[in-house]
Amino acid sequence: MNDRYGSDVLASDPHSRRRPKSTKRVAEIGLVVEDAQSGYVGAIVGVEYGAIKLEDRHGRRKSFPLGPGYLLDGKPVILNPPPRRPAPKAPTRTASGSVAVANVRARTALASRIYVEGRHDAELVEQVWGDDLRIEGVVVEYLGGVDDLAAIVAEFRPGPGRRLGVLVDHLVRGSKEARFAADVARGPGGAHTLVVGHPFIDIWQAVKPARIGATAWPVVPRGVDWKHGVCDALGWPHRDQADIARAWQRIRGSVRDWTDLEPELIGRVEELIDFVTQPAD
Repeated sequence: MNDRYGSDVLASDPHSRRRPKSTKRVAEIGLVVEDAQSGYVGAIVGVEYGAIKLEDRHGRRKSFPLGPGYLLDGKPVILNPPPRRPAPKAPTRTASGSVAVANVRARTALASRIYVEGRHDAELVEQVWGDDLRIEGVVVEYLGGVDDLAAIVAEFRPGPGRRLGVLVDHLVRGSKEARFAADVARGPGGAHTLVVGHPFIDIWQAVKPARIGATAWPVVPRGVDWKHGVCDALGWPHRDQADIARAWQRIRGSVRDWTDLEPELIGRVEELIDFVTQPAD
């Protein structure tokens, strides 16, 4: 039976074909949109906390909520937040430039050791090579000076499986440090001891001067305490030991990784680590 009244006239919207549909668009910085309700037109200059910030051609800024209600080139759009950036990956290199090994417990300390001359030396070595040393099980200790190096080595009693590496400041030809190293090599345990050094007066100089904003480390006159002289030349406080400690923290804090150190130090530390981690003879 035919329905002489026809279909329900309210079942469809005669205006639906003429109403444009909104498309989704990421709220990108620099995108120019219009708030359909207020007519405000501006470029997106910020996206945060569920809102966008628009800047008009006069430099005025105004915030609007993300979502529908915007026009882009006269067409309705729904502005969505930018996709979240993935979390940064764990570093693939340690501060020394070695391949980083994740989720590895520190190895039980070896009988072998590395001795360095002072506290600052030990702190810098730990800062740059600490991850490597823990994986290898190498302990670094500082001596407070090397004037009694031969006696220190004899007390350690180096031998097979118990090697000793020593890092010395200012190890250059004719220096007292060079004589100390020669005495150790000739003494008992010399075959299982390696004494190496860098040419710098102090470990401070092993940090590239550019890291503290200098073109070179200051030249300190003879008879002047070197660290005090450096601080004086750089315009840093140096009245007492607390000032010197703060100066060192400033220097060490400028070191990001091995690339901020001079090659003369890098090579010697790597040599010592290789030496003390060799298998027992």
